[in-house]
Amino acid sequence: MSLLSVSDLTIRADEKILVDRLSFDLDEGERIGLIGESGSGKSLTTLAIMGLLPPGLTAEGSIVLDGTEIVGARERTLNRIRGRAAAPVFQEPRTALDPLMRVGAQIAEPLRRRGARGSALKRAVGDLLAQVALADENRISRAFPHELSGGQRQRIAIAIALAAEPKVLLADEPTTALDVSVQAEVLALIDEIATAREMSVVFVSHDLAVVSQVASRALVMRRGEVVERGEVGAMLAFPQHDYTAGLIASAKRFEDALERRMGS
Repeated sequence: MSLLSVSDLTIRADEKILVDRLSFDLDEGERIGLIGESGSGKSLTTLAIMGLLPPGLTAEGSIVLDGTEIVGARERTLNRIRGRAAAPVFQEPRTALDPLMRVGAQIAEPLRRRGARGSALKRAVGDLLAQVALADENRISRAFPHELSGGQRQRIAIAIALAAEPKVLLADEPTTALDVSVQAEVLALIDEIATAREMSVVFVSHDLAVVSQVASRALVMRRGEVVERGEVGAMLAFPQHDYTAGLIASAKRFEDALERRMGS
């Protein structure tokens, strides 16, 4: 049985369908990308997997995560599997992190829920900071989010997600708010951690080339529907749908414009 199985997932806002009969499976240690422009339904899918759809939205179909049905589950059940079965990393760490709380305390919070205390808790926080390649543990732990760079904040968000040792990492455009050089570092970090932990990943992005650095397989979504699915390398080389080809061309035009601007 797959670690994550999404079957005929439909997400509605009243009568409007935002995600239409989406289905895919994710095995242990596998990585899959959800690709599409804003409004395609990819981020809503990750929220549905966590049982975190905003008020006014409803999910139909089935999402089985680590043996537990998510659609229609009680909040008590969802709280038990959040973090342990799946944990999210969101697009903008500035809003995902508590601005009034030191980042070390934010990393420690899920560790405390697992029973870590005292020196063991401090060591666990330090270990997580080391895993996300943040040196000077004491300074970083005492810092507030606004005192860190965007790349450092995103690494903190990844550390928090890893604290509960999830089986699935839900990475929702985690590099979009970062500059190009920091993007590459964060992508390499996610790849390295997922490999070391044999962790499954659902990676959301509008850029198929970015996804190719993390995932081997992808689903291309447009207006809530999957228009293409398959191996990422094959899609980049020979896209089968005009929308996929348009996404690739759009990303390439942006990269070319950025290179010209940086070279001027």
